[in-house]
Amino acid sequence: MEGANHTVTQFILVGFTTDPVVQMVLFVLFLGTYSVTLVGNTTLMVLICKESRLQTPMYFFIGNLSFLDLWYSSVYTPKILVTCISEDKSISFAGCVAQFFFSAWLTYSECFLLAAMAYDRYVAISKPLFYSQTMSIKLIAFLVVASYLGGFINSSFITKSTFALKFCGDNIIDDFFCDLPPLVKLACGRNDGYQAVLYFILASNVIIPTVFILASYFFIIIIISRIRSTQGRLKAFSTCSSHLISVTLYYGSILYTYARPQSSYSLHRDKITSTFYTVVFPMLNPMIYSLRNKDVKEAFYKFLK
Repeated sequence: MEGANHTVTQFILVGFTTDPVVQMVLFVLFLGTYSVTLVGNTTLMVLICKESRLQTPMYFFIGNLSFLDLWYSSVYTPKILVTCISEDKSISFAGCVAQFFFSAWLTYSECFLLAAMAYDRYVAISKPLFYSQTMSIKLIAFLVVASYLGGFINSSFITKSTFALKFCGDNIIDDFFCDLPPLVKLACGRNDGYQAVLYFILASNVIIPTVFILASYFFIIIIISRIRSTQGRLKAFSTCSSHLISVTLYYGSILYTYARPQSSYSLHRDKITSTFYTVVFPMLNPMIYSLRNKDVKEAFYKFLK
């Protein structure tokens, strides 16, 4: 890519530790987590495709969320597993660019998709009788395509800007993947223009969707508070609870990692946070949307029979 400094041809991923015993333990943990992620998200997508009662706008969004989580975890975990058991901790410059691009694309797409799901929950509660008409196939397809396209455009923008920086010194990344904070720390000659790009990306992909989600739930809470019966309020809120848990965990970890001043970054501490939203969260999503959902559990039992 134009403007990039290719004096650095590869990076060294430090990972979590150099202790071989701990590395083997981590290998087993990450392998187990990745296996559960693959099985859980694939199963949820198959159920949504095969079960007619799950072919609704809400489950269409959930199916796309599982698709994103499946590939999101696959961007990181295989390389983490190799790093744990191999003495070669290197990743090529091109490999680092590819990992950074795809991880950013999937991350930003999921941010937009979660915002679209918040709007879907608002329509379901505010206009239950006209839900099917309002959330038409065209609107659903537009929201999903816009989420993927918005993620792709922003990912291309931040990837080009990041790897156009000059990496003229150390090539050791104190992390287990090519993430933004450790890469920025390795760059020399940073300028205010790049800082402006970071603020723009943060605002357009995280802050704005977060505000939209909060606004949607603000109106949802107002609508629910007007329901007279306690049972009715609980039933209405239960339709949003899974999405609300997912949003809180995902956005909370991302904002904690990327919305702080660079001076407050602690790479050792941020490894734990980034592990959560890159490896653990994709595994939790199918559980959040299945264990708390009667329709999904019934579809799963029917599928097994």
